[in-house]
Amino acid sequence: MAAYDYRCRTCDSVFEVHRPMTAEAGGVRCPGGHDEVTRVWSAVAFATGTAASRAAAPATAAGGCCGGGCCGGG
Repeated sequence: MAAYDYRCRTCDSVFEVHRPMTAEAGGVRCPGGHDEVTRVWSAVAFATGTAASRAAAPATAAGGCCGGGCCGGG
């Protein structure tokens, strides 16, 4: 099942619908029962490699936000 975000044009609520990726896009109603909904597109993050290779990678002290000092950690 995939999770899709929608926004109701009538009451402005944002809600999530779980449905198979092969399901048709129609037939979505907001929790308030309104039919006028639009799909909200959001960014998706992907990690490369396997979980084992990411866990085995050495941590670096420099770079990145908090490791590089941009948020006060330094």
